[in-house]
Amino acid sequence: MSFDQAVSDMEDTPEIETNSNQFVTFSVEGEIFAAPMAPVQEIIRVPTLAQVPLAPPSLLGLANLRGRILPIVNLRRIFGLPDIGDTDATRALVINLGTPLGFVVDRVASVIAVDEADIEPAASIGASVDARLLTGVVKMASGEIVMILDFAQLIAREFVGTPMDGRKADLAIAGDVAATAIDDEDEVDADEIQLVSFTVEGQEYAADIATVQEIVQMPERVVAIPNAPLHVLGLMTLRERLLPLVSLRVLLGLPEKHEDEAQRIIVLGLGEGQAVGVVADSVDEVLRVPRGQAETLPAILSSRGGLEEISAVCRLDGGKRLVSILDTDRMFANAAMRSALAKASAMETDMTDADSDMDEHDIAEDEEQVVVFRLGSEEFGVPIAAVHEIVRIPESLTRVPTAPAFVEGVINLRGAVLPVIDQRRRLNLEDIERNDRQRIMVYALNGRRTGFIVDSVTEVLKIPRNAIERSPRLSSDQHRILGRVANLEKQKRMIMLMDPDALLSETERADLEA
Repeated sequence: MSFDQAVSDMEDTPEIETNSNQFVTFSVEGEIFAAPMAPVQEIIRVPTLAQVPLAPPSLLGLANLRGRILPIVNLRRIFGLPDIGDTDATRALVINLGTPLGFVVDRVASVIAVDEADIEPAASIGASVDARLLTGVVKMASGEIVMILDFAQLIAREFVGTPMDGRKADLAIAGDVAATAIDDEDEVDADEIQLVSFTVEGQEYAADIATVQEIVQMPERVVAIPNAPLHVLGLMTLRERLLPLVSLRVLLGLPEKHEDEAQRIIVLGLGEGQAVGVVADSVDEVLRVPRGQAETLPAILSSRGGLEEISAVCRLDGGKRLVSILDTDRMFANAAMRSALAKASAMETDMTDADSDMDEHDIAEDEEQVVVFRLGSEEFGVPIAAVHEIVRIPESLTRVPTAPAFVEGVINLRGAVLPVIDQRRRLNLEDIERNDRQRIMVYALNGRRTGFIVDSVTEVLKIPRNAIERSPRLSSDQHRILGRVANLEKQKRMIMLMDPDALLSETERADLEA
């Protein structure tokens, strides 16, 4: 069989039926290797990958192959060869070793048939790779030496101690986070208010966290509502429901701005099952503010043509930072907004399908709500209940000379000392320079609040449980910390779900306490 025919057949056919004496041959750094055809499921081009922290260096990342998660391994790294860029000839062999794995090779050569009698022991020649990774060699009539790789042994050595050893910000916190994310003995002080802050035209605004259901990215399509006021942008679909969208810029009389990646939609609950999405330039953080720092605006200033958007202003950082608190009840109580909500409700009724009889409780039970953040180009998520708050990184962190190496420093968070750890460093990723997009996510680890620096926090997302699966076990640390992955195939997203309680080992926690 020719090379072109072999590759064409495999790339077009999800499953391959083969004879037991057939092998796929391929080259890596000029050497010819072979894989038995029986476990080879297909041959593909190298797909888009999500990189996995704490995985062995040979793992390039995880790919979505027709709805299933596929780890992709680089044979060059296993053989100790330098990386090269992908070419038109680069391919990944998908081999089933109890679980499918993709192995990147420089080039697929051909499909050959070999009699068992022609296979010689690997020790009979001086191979360029460890003979223990070979099941044998074949001396071709052309004089070429073809080395038959033992993929099960190769994976057992590379992923030692795992099931793959051959046996097979922005932040938004939903309204219920205040009740679920905080321990009984760590309740929010009655003299504090908890807010989600966001920016419009360089000015900070905030909404009470109890009204914030989630924060999502701008949709690709917004349906206009006939005869709606200018500040009502239209309707978007959010998990089979219609959500009215309101522009805070127009509502506050600010100049228009073209859409960009930083814009977010804050979904606010209005009671009686109704919600509205307000568009902000960016979402900043979760704030806990002493009530004494929130001053109610005089009525003459808070009223604008019968629409009273701002109820109070917070003075932070010694008065250098002002945050205007929006009164969502009054913002959307006017006739124009009520009309838009009624139209959305009517249109939603018209769009009801056979699944609409599922009650809200059933829908909630089938979803997990996570806070999504980024490290580099990869997306990670943590359960919303695990997040106590998100704060900006101060201009300077206090270094502690005797602190463990993984501690970036400490900050004063409302009178309490908060140790801060660089999430990149904890996951063995490269350091980056500090920037305005970075945030500190605060978790409670064994009752002690600890902050972790992330590159940015992007949204709160409700993920269907049937889109979440166990991630391949690539290392003990990776499996403990990043044991699950959300495979959002339609959105072409893969979000690695993190267990905050597993971020520090018992030893590291003891060091942190010390």
